[in-house]
Amino acid sequence: MPEHEHTRTSPAPAPGPGVSRAEYWDERYRESDRIWSGRPNEILVREVAGLTPGSALDLGCGEGADAVWLARGGWTVTGSDVSEVALGRAAEHAAEAGVAERVVLRRHDFAESFPEGEFDLVSACFLHSYGEFPREAVLRSAAAAVAPGGTLLVVGHAGWPSWVEEPPHPGVEFPTAEEVLARLELAEGAWEVLLVEEHVKVQDQPDGRPGTRPDNVVKVRRLR
Repeated sequence: MPEHEHTRTSPAPAPGPGVSRAEYWDERYRESDRIWSGRPNEILVREVAGLTPGSALDLGCGEGADAVWLARGGWTVTGSDVSEVALGRAAEHAAEAGVAERVVLRRHDFAESFPEGEFDLVSACFLHSYGEFPREAVLRSAAAAVAPGGTLLVVGHAGWPSWVEEPPHPGVEFPTAEEVLARLELAEGAWEVLLVEEHVKVQDQPDGRPGTRPDNVVKVRRLR
């Protein structure tokens, strides 16, 4: 259930009554052959490029762009998503890229279950979902999955795009980078804060004109 760089720029409709997260995201992926760009997230590339490859967990891996980029860089990747449709496309992408042996894909609704194990890198890029979704609790689980010496990278939206005058989903919250960090509830002395940043990204509007969207990044390293 990611929000990677995508091929559509208008906000997606919220799930209808009685529709599960898995059903919602499966149906959204079926709308087209690809709903994301197929490129890795720029912030992931920037922040991970200097790390020593090891084991990585890609939360909300979608169609697999980030997982494939990590695997090409020498990481052994576990990609997880709520959508079986997305995971099928991620498997195809990994196979086409020649890195299938380095990518393991698992279906999880993070509100109900979480991938087992410890990882040298846990990446949660644009892990947003409409409806009831315990994002803060999921990100705390992500932090718990980081091995000593490992890194947690959280990238998220900090607001609606500039061209959205009236939010289509009023209940959606976009926390600041400082709020994301605070809500991780990291144990004092056990983590090093590497980056807490907000920035504005240029993104095309539905009519093709340039627009903007605020995003934020939190990057921390587990010391023990």
